[in-house]
Amino acid sequence: MFDIREKPNMVERAFLIGAHFDRREKQHAMDLLEELKELVATLGIEVVAAEQVFAREHTARYLIGSGKSAELMKQAKEVNADVIIWDNELSPAQQRAWETEGDIAVIDRHEVILDIFNMRAKTREARLQVELARLEYSIPRLTRMWAHLDRQGGGAGGGQGGAGAARGEGETQLEVDRRLAAKRLDKLRADLEDVKRQRDTMRKERSRVPVPHAAIVGYTNAGKSSLLNKLTAADAYVENKLFATLDTTTRRMELPDGQSLLVTDTVGFIRNLPHDLVQSFRATLEEAIQADFLIHVIDASSLQAVEFYHTTTKVLSELGAGEKRVLLVLNKIDLVDDTRLMELRREFPEALTISVKTGQGLEDMLHRLHDFMIDRVVRLTLSLPLDRMDLVALAHQEGKVLSEDYETGMAEIQCVIPKHLESRFTKFAVK
Repeated sequence: MFDIREKPNMVERAFLIGAHFDRREKQHAMDLLEELKELVATLGIEVVAAEQVFAREHTARYLIGSGKSAELMKQAKEVNADVIIWDNELSPAQQRAWETEGDIAVIDRHEVILDIFNMRAKTREARLQVELARLEYSIPRLTRMWAHLDRQGGGAGGGQGGAGAARGEGETQLEVDRRLAAKRLDKLRADLEDVKRQRDTMRKERSRVPVPHAAIVGYTNAGKSSLLNKLTAADAYVENKLFATLDTTTRRMELPDGQSLLVTDTVGFIRNLPHDLVQSFRATLEEAIQADFLIHVIDASSLQAVEFYHTTTKVLSELGAGEKRVLLVLNKIDLVDDTRLMELRREFPEALTISVKTGQGLEDMLHRLHDFMIDRVVRLTLSLPLDRMDLVALAHQEGKVLSEDYETGMAEIQCVIPKHLESRFTKFAVK
């Protein structure tokens, strides 16, 4: 595929810059810059310095004023940075201007997130989605990707610099590149449609046995994968880094009343998530749209917990999942003191408080999950004649049999079955 840009062989030392254009937004901008530090650290790059600057207006060439830009370029060289990373999104022209005049690699928050997603993607679907987002990001930046070809041949005979494609008369390398990129985009979109059809088929298979489905959502690094592992004894990848999980994982769990529940872990959300990534990961996040209800996990130990909550609900609304029933869960309460916990309970009065690490509150959570699904099942005590073993088999297949006894010459069973099957068992129910 076409890489976003010609990166240095090894980027090790980063100088971060964040700009805000309204003095009232200073604290918010500083919080975002701190988050960018975590994102950059996830890529294994050392942050050697960071600067938050105020500018009165946007400029077309540098985003901020030329004087401040020159000062920041000088600072980056003084700390021996080999890349400048902007928290703000730069246009292709602004990126070129900074690189040309600063003589240093320059990227923005958007590209950092793309690189993390590219590093984390494991399944075919996630890799396709990442490549699609990267390619859509790179196309406007193609004009600087092939500057080295100005000194090379590239005729129709397959000369050097043609990227494996012959150029017709009058066709520049940039035109060839854009044409190939457009073809690759079409192929990626078609492949993703195939994956989507496969996922739809899997959902239809699941819907034949109407097991309720919950999707775990929340800000990145809130503990979603850890919660899935705890509830279902799954082996979802867990790491204390942003975007540790990109691929959805669905596992089955059993509630105390014997009812089954499918639980899906989804990709984490983040502030200023590039819009094209929201779109390209739509198929992954469709699990949230298709779920019967959501388990929204909030990191109680974060000082930005309220803002992270609003970020997640905003993106869910964009995806069409804003009206879903939600079980709100405050995780990591083992890291929170009593004063902070009271503040969070005032802000989120309906939320459960848990610690996946210590197990605190998980039993209460299981009961709340049961309450969320109480209208989907019914618990029955049955006395069935032995010639109606078909109903015993049905109870095993579609529900959960809690106990069986045949000593009386009847099939005495206790079971939990889907509500829509209740009428088939009613005449044999024991009051």
